[in-house]
Amino acid sequence: MRELNISLEGMIDTHIHPGPDIVPRLLDDIEAARQAQLEGMEAIVIKNHVEPTTSRARIASKVTGLKVMGGVTLNETIGGLNPSAVEVSAKIGGRFVWMPTISREKTDLSNIGEVLDIIAEHDLVLATGHLKPYEILEVIDLARSAGIRRILVNHPLTRIVGASLEEQKEMSRHSFLEHCIVACFHEQLPPTRIIEAIEYVGYKRCIIATDLGQEHNPSPIDGLKWFIRFLIQSGLKEKHVTWMCSSAPRKLIFERHKRSQKHTIFL
Repeated sequence: MRELNISLEGMIDTHIHPGPDIVPRLLDDIEAARQAQLEGMEAIVIKNHVEPTTSRARIASKVTGLKVMGGVTLNETIGGLNPSAVEVSAKIGGRFVWMPTISREKTDLSNIGEVLDIIAEHDLVLATGHLKPYEILEVIDLARSAGIRRILVNHPLTRIVGASLEEQKEMSRHSFLEHCIVACFHEQLPPTRIIEAIEYVGYKRCIIATDLGQEHNPSPIDGLKWFIRFLIQSGLKEKHVTWMCSSAPRKLIFERHKRSQKHTIFL
């Protein structure tokens, strides 16, 4: 394979886990932002399973000048499907709302309606967290009915989600699918499986991210470069990989939409 000099200019990593956290992290919010800024990246998204990252992202943005976005993960530490937590995060500037991850099995999704209404009202990104495929498809339908236009399916190929190619294709009708390199480290997921999924669904509906920040793994910057290099050397077109690392996340997060309206159902 030819050696590639990978540039991250203008790219966006939609999934980074910096510290502080309840588990060891390789770097903190400001270090993650500074590293991305030095590479010329456009933005990063910082996530935490147990506390909101909204205020942390604002501070990191102010200190570094990089666009750093955060949000809230709806696990039990913030009250589960807590509309107040989503509302406050949005008012502080949060852009993402992740469905439950470590608390998924304790969460009753039948109470999701008010949360979805707030996400729609503030035009936030709804990310599906660790939901199972049937739950993801149900939430996507409910989200669309609520008027939500920005939907991201997190790491669909991981064991914790386990979506089939057909399920991913269905999900991609109204969402982007986020493929993260961390699964290749933690689950020994063959990167060729990710390529297969991208080719099956279509690169324009996929996003490449890292989900890195763990103390024992490479930095998000190094991981993203490795991931991009592998995808290109394995046959994906460079312009398609660039789309998944820049144009697709930019479209998901920043593209302006007309004000969403709920679908009216006539009985």
